Formats: sequence, structure tokens, C-alpha cells
Amino acid sequence: MPEISIDYMNKLAAQFTLISTLLVGFSLSAIIALMRNQSKSVLMTYIFRLATVATFGFLITIFSMTKILMMTTPGFPIKVKYADLSQPRIVGILAFLIGLIAMLSLISVSGWTQSKSLGRFTTLLGIIALVFILMMMV
Repeated sequence: MPEISIDYMNKLAAQFTLISTLLVGFSLSAIIALMRNQSKSVLMTYIFRLATVATFGFLITIFSMTKILMMTTPGFPIKVKYADLSQPRIVGILAFLIGLIAMLSLISVSGWTQSKSLGRFTTLLGIIALVFILMMMV
């Protein structure tokens, strides 16, 4: 596999940071809304857990990609080798995928709180969205 240039890695990290920042805001607002909800059902517990996993996944991505962004910016005081970027890149991408799957699961499961037909609808759309997102990431 060809090595990705440092400049491209910088731009890619910036995009991951931007997307993760937007998604962490969404998942964090879901946590806050769920904390105000007085329902103690099993389904609401799963939704809260999914929102928490998504939030932490996106937060980890933000910090991993920020590290890459800083290391690949001209003027960084330490000489950076391509191998130095492996750990934050792997951690960031895995955390992003975990956050993304948790976020899509959260949206998919949320329909079940209203009705069976809405639950089926949101689950189907969640699966379709996951397939298309993963296709576009490859």
C-alpha cells in the first residue's frame, strides 16, 4: 500500500476533527436530553449507553486527529516520521468507527421508543446509512 503524504494526512486529520466535533455535539446533547428523561426502561438505558459510547468515541477521535494535525503542521518542533503517526491514526479511526456505529445504533433504536413500525423504519434506515457510510469511507 502506498504511503500517504504528510500534507494529505494533515488535511484528512482536519476533516476527521471537524466531523467528529459536530457529531460529539449531537451525541452529547442526546445524553443531556436523556438525563432529563425520567423513564427508567431498559430501552432508554441502551439508548443512553449508545449515546455515551458515541460521545467518547468522537472525543477520542478529536484528540487523536488533533495530535496528527499538530505533528503534520509545518513548524512542528520535532522531526516527524511517518511511523510516528501510526498510533494516533489507528486509535482515531477505530474510535471514529465505534462512535459512528454507536450513533447510528442510537438513532436506529430510538424509533422503538415510539412504536413497532417506527422502530422497524429507523432500524432499516440505520442499516442502510451504515452500509452507505462504510462504502464511502473505503
